[in-house]
Amino acid sequence: MKLYMIRRRNGWTCAESLASTAEISARIGNDEMPNDVRWIRSYVVSEENGDLGTVCIYEATSPDAIREHARRVNMPADEIAEVADTVIIRPDPVNAA
Repeated sequence: MKLYMIRRRNGWTCAESLASTAEISARIGNDEMPNDVRWIRSYVVSEENGDLGTVCIYEATSPDAIREHARRVNMPADEIAEVADTVIIRPDPVNAA
């Protein structure tokens, strides 16, 4: 598997909708496509129009596997790019909430 970044723009109008989609995404990835996609992490971003989007990091066999996963979940996969390298200066901060 290779490492990919997926940009999902304006996918959700609220945190509850995003949480529901995340639950479905994890189930489909783990139960239906475990040899094709592995969700590593996501960053939730505020879009200019007030919606929520994400930047997700996945391991996958191909961009087509990521697109199929997104189709099954019914979520966007606007941009998919293979990660060329990882540079970590500091670990991700832990949310206080």
